[in-house]
Amino acid sequence: MLDDATIMKRICAGEYLLFDELVMRYRDRLLRFAWSKYGKHAAAEDLVQEAFLSAFAARKSYNPEFAFSTWLWTIFLNLCRRHYKRELRHPRELVRSSFNAAAATVVPEPSSSETPLQAALKTEQFELLALYLTELPEVQADALRLRFFGGMKFSEIALTMECSLSAAKVRVKNGLLQLSHRFSEGLTSEGDVS
Repeated sequence: MLDDATIMKRICAGEYLLFDELVMRYRDRLLRFAWSKYGKHAAAEDLVQEAFLSAFAARKSYNPEFAFSTWLWTIFLNLCRRHYKRELRHPRELVRSSFNAAAATVVPEPSSSETPLQAALKTEQFELLALYLTELPEVQADALRLRFFGGMKFSEIALTMECSLSAAKVRVKNGLLQLSHRFSEGLTSEGDVS
């Protein structure tokens, strides 16, 4: 299997169809990130498609000394920021309410060993996580999305978010602490039956 940098070199040399391999490698992670940020399946799909189109258009600017994933995520995060600025014109509640729409759900495919109940619980947990992420400061939520949906290392998060390594770690840590607190509140309120 070819690594990302080799594929990009061959794409720049004219083997454009190899770009499909990169799309297959990164599409699901980008899609989970976008859906967890915006809660709208169509918007997530559009952002991911736009990111790949932008990456392909900018293929000559890729520097193989750096990880392709960092380059792609930087392009994607910049697109998300622009989309977010457009979304500011609309109330945040519109974004949150879309998490309740069943058609908007984008979660990992259920494994063959999962029961329908396990798959439903996974979907519900993902939707709840996505909702709680909207309550965090954007830099913390994006750092968490990059770490856990994107599978990125802290050094890659720092490069993608244009911050120091320690800032990337602090963003993830603080985001996790806030999520933990929020999930604890949710469990407590579910246990209170009056």
